[in-house]
Amino acid sequence: MNPHAGEGGQLGTEEQTIIIPAVRAARNRGLDVIGPLAADTLFYQAYRGDYDAVVAMYHDQGLAPLKMIGFETGVNWTLGLPFIRTSPDHGTAYDIVGRDQADPSSMRAAIRLAKQLARARR
Repeated sequence: MNPHAGEGGQLGTEEQTIIIPAVRAARNRGLDVIGPLAADTLFYQAYRGDYDAVVAMYHDQGLAPLKMIGFETGVNWTLGLPFIRTSPDHGTAYDIVGRDQADPSSMRAAIRLAKQLARARR
């Protein structure tokens, strides 16, 4: 949430008061989670395969690095909802509507992921 994961409360206390207790609760439920981690290096580590997923604390924190590596095929998957929500990482592209310029790859990837998640819920 805060730069360098809050620096032990020097740059904000949300890590200590909200995130660490949430991570602890998830571990108590048997989930394999760690954190909080500093986002400035975390996304590189995730990119090279050190983690299966990254939970970003806010929209632009998570989507900026995703768009750098997969703008055409990236998928925004919102966790924690009572329904499956996936979307193309690039958004709606209103600026090119009707121009036959849109690349449907990210939308196709979002639909494929939603179908995969729906099958796994059965």
